Amino acid sequence: MSEVKKAEFVQSAPDVTKAPKPNIPEFAFIGRSNVGKSSLINMLCQRKGLAKTSGSPGKTRLINHFIINDLWYLVDLPGYGYAKVSKKDRANFMRLIYDYFEQRENMVNAFVLLDSRHAPQQKDLEFMEWLGTNGIPFSMVFTKIDKLSSTELRKNLEAYKKEMLKAWESLPPIFTSSSSSRLGRTELLDYIDHCLKTV
Repeated sequence: MSEVKKAEFVQSAPDVTKAPKPNIPEFAFIGRSNVGKSSLINMLCQRKGLAKTSGSPGKTRLINHFIINDLWYLVDLPGYGYAKVSKKDRANFMRLIYDYFEQRENMVNAFVLLDSRHAPQQKDLEFMEWLGTNGIPFSMVFTKIDKLSSTELRKNLEAYKKEMLKAWESLPPIFTSSSSSRLGRTELLDYIDHCLKTV
């Protein structure tokens, strides 16, 4: 397994043009607000306060870069679908996100975080469809799996797969995770390691 020996915050950028030079591979983490993104990033890096967690969703409003093992960037992107901001702010968030994916040539894979407790959400499906249409590689990461039974989890995953296969010929890689019990950490880091070897 690719172990995280070193994880450091590099910078926050208000837009993609201000991000660090795209000279090493990077992996983006994105999801709806309140999906547990910061907790997952901290769990992967084993650094409690690395990404800022908050009880109030919509905290990430910038493109945050962290350098891992001096080899690759982990990128924490703003959440989408956050209701408590103006339409204009929401549109700005989405423009920031789309610009990032369209312009960062060193972006290897986007991890789209999905709350395992909920049925397929339209905003998630639309966003993944946009990634697919634009040829951007991504994986699905179901979060908070410790919050529901294995039967419920299986049912929700099947519902998502069924929904995805209405528009897709095949499914992207799928991971399940829990930040509190560290489930999925090995699988995610192994996958990143595998991607780095093929870059």
